[in-house]
Amino acid sequence: MIYLGIDIAKLNHFASAINSDGVVLFEPFEFLNDSDGFHSLLAKLSSFNKDETIIGLESTAHYGNNLVSFLVSKGFNVCVINPIQTASLRKHNIRKIKTDKVDTFIIAKAIALMDNPRFVTLYDISLMQLKNLGRFRQKLIKQRTRLKIQLTSYIDQVFPELQYFFKAGIHQKSCYALLKESPCASDIASMHLTHLKTLLMSNSHGHFKKETALELRVLAQKSVGTYDKSLSIQITHTIIQIELLNEQILDIEEELTDIVNSLDTVIMTIPGIGPINGGMILGEIGDVKRFSNSSKLLAFAGLDPSVYQSGNFSARKTKMSKRGSPTLRYALINAAHNVVRHNKTFQDYYNSKRSEGRSHYNALGHCAGKLVRVIYKMLSDNVEFNLD
Repeated sequence: MIYLGIDIAKLNHFASAINSDGVVLFEPFEFLNDSDGFHSLLAKLSSFNKDETIIGLESTAHYGNNLVSFLVSKGFNVCVINPIQTASLRKHNIRKIKTDKVDTFIIAKAIALMDNPRFVTLYDISLMQLKNLGRFRQKLIKQRTRLKIQLTSYIDQVFPELQYFFKAGIHQKSCYALLKESPCASDIASMHLTHLKTLLMSNSHGHFKKETALELRVLAQKSVGTYDKSLSIQITHTIIQIELLNEQILDIEEELTDIVNSLDTVIMTIPGIGPINGGMILGEIGDVKRFSNSSKLLAFAGLDPSVYQSGNFSARKTKMSKRGSPTLRYALINAAHNVVRHNKTFQDYYNSKRSEGRSHYNALGHCAGKLVRVIYKMLSDNVEFNLD
């Protein structure tokens, strides 16, 4: 076998190769983190049999992702290893030396010592994309939530009665269209009734009629809100930012859906789980084989019960630990909520927890824990959902 070790950096990488006997096949050489550099590495590997070559590199944030994707697409066996493994080998050196060139040999030796190295596949790369998209979606949703809270505080000052006028609240298309054009109560009060009616009808698909426009204008005329040019500007631009985030979140969800559909995963056979939640769950779990049992996956999601013990005292009832991946926990709770509505077994389990006096979210957390064990078995055995 041939073992190739690559030391990853931001601008350039180093690579060297040894065989099973530890003979150096080529000394460490530097190649750039670009197309020319990647193809120069391919030229070095052209004389090697791909099936007898294992390429290893350390997990170094995002800097090695492009190279991994490139090598996997070319059909090479690529193994990403934990830096802890190479650190232990480095300690055995008599001389305390750490350079990029030396690290390539250490990485190559670490791969040679592995019994069953796991190679990165195109499926793994798709899971990484799901993970990145899912986490980015969560960031955008948090930004949008903060902006909505800010917008509400602005409207409380310029038109406090507005949020009680619309049954669905102020965060809807018709209300946003109104506020972008007339961000203060005085602006709405002076608006021509025909224009106000057209504005509301066109943005609510005909839901709001002339009567609604008339009531709104009267309400604006009686409003205790004060005209403030600075708040008007903030309202207008906050709405524009919210609408932009809505578009970005929609784009991300479409890409998530495309990737999940291309994977044809068994998780989509669970009733109530769609491509968004399913994709986020798959992305956060990654390779399910890295969890030896479902309890470890449960702990990774932070859905396992915390432990409190001191002396002879041991708490019987504790809250969930909420450690691990918050994105996975969020997706699982959402998924459990939908599965409870679509599957009788989960519905009965939820109702049994509620009958014990548990709150809605507490019972939902238990359902999410049950769902984790189901998903773990499905992904491990590659079997479809079958729980009546």
